[in-house]
Amino acid sequence: MVVGSTGPPVGPVGDRRCLAVPDGLDGVRLDTALARLFGLSRTAAVDIIERGAATVGGTVRAKSERLHAGDWLEIMLPETPRPPTADPQPVAGLTVLHDDSDVVVVDKPAGVAAHPSPGWDGPTVIVGVAAMGHRVSTSGAAERQGIVHRLDVGTTGLMVVAKSERAYTALKRAFRDRAVTKGYHALVQGHPDPSRGTVDAPIDRHPTADYRWTVVADGKPSVTHYETIEAFRAASLLDVRLETGRTHQIRVHMAALRHPCVGDLTYGADPTMAERLGLARQGLHAQRLGFAHPADGRWVEFESRHPADLAGALARLSES
Repeated sequence: MVVGSTGPPVGPVGDRRCLAVPDGLDGVRLDTALARLFGLSRTAAVDIIERGAATVGGTVRAKSERLHAGDWLEIMLPETPRPPTADPQPVAGLTVLHDDSDVVVVDKPAGVAAHPSPGWDGPTVIVGVAAMGHRVSTSGAAERQGIVHRLDVGTTGLMVVAKSERAYTALKRAFRDRAVTKGYHALVQGHPDPSRGTVDAPIDRHPTADYRWTVVADGKPSVTHYETIEAFRAASLLDVRLETGRTHQIRVHMAALRHPCVGDLTYGADPTMAERLGLARQGLHAQRLGFAHPADGRWVEFESRHPADLAGALARLSES
């Protein structure tokens, strides 16, 4: 890429967007602004910039360029994966715990993303739900229709998907307003001291590793409550409750306490322990989910049992 060159964006044909930089993004880096404006990962935003598919005032700029409110931004978004409309393939291990005209609550296995995204060609919840014959809300971006919250690919457990438009609106608002109960079981290395407590530490993207997040002074407010359920010789099973819902929040906060989730090699977990316990992903399970039902406001709650790999790891720890 030649910084400062002019001319139309290059690269594959996609969705062309033109807009003025809003006041709220004054002074923000170009890659960060694209990610926020268009719901992209930082990696995807950088790729667009480096292909010359984003211009500011008609000029290709560096990813670190600081924007000014009112700058004219043009971007060619790549074609995004969309759920197949015909014969979607079932997702192994994805089970339905509840289904009605407004919502479907699923138990997600490891190795499944919430929805299609650039760089991910594996199974997704939204495709799996479609394969089961469920029609979901048409609200939201095409590849994320019906999705009101997400779990990491390696995290198992409960997700709710909106089937009706009123459910999508109500649940998006509930998650935004922190009116949803989200409870997790986390298997972490060592023994947190104190055995119960609160981590109140802001989170934002890691400054040098786009795929990671970290605690930073000027990050977004992030609050995690934890309590030890059982302490083993080298690990602890925690009950975790979230006040906020930042990306990788539990994983980042546990790593900040120097007690990363077992198997979470991205955040410093011991690979030897993970191999010994048979965990090929982070030991994190969305065990409880509660919300006001969009149809009538009644409170509903769901629980999920530990998946086989986590249950097996706990059994090995109990025997050691």
